[in-house]
Amino acid sequence: MSDDSGLWLLAAGPAGATALYWALYRYYRNTDKSHAFERETEVAAKPVTGSDRLVDTVTGTQETRIRGDNVRAYRNRVMRDSS
Repeated sequence: MSDDSGLWLLAAGPAGATALYWALYRYYRNTDKSHAFERETEVAAKPVTGSDRLVDTVTGTQETRIRGDNVRAYRNRVMRDSS
C-alpha cells in the first residue's frame, strides 16, 4: 500500500500543469466570449463614387522632398485635443 501512495503525486504534476495551461489559455484568449466579426456583422457595400483628376506630375528623381511637407514642423502637425 505504501508504494501506491506516491503515485498520485507523480500524476499530479502533469495534471496540474495541464489544468493551469488550460485555465490561462481560456482566461487570456476568451474564445467563447469574443466577437466573430466575419459571421456576426453585416456590411452593405455601395458603389464607389468620385472622380480622378491629375494634380501634378513629377518625373525622375531630382526632388528629394515632397513640396509642402510638414515633417520638421511637428507642432503644426500634432492636433491638440480642445476638450
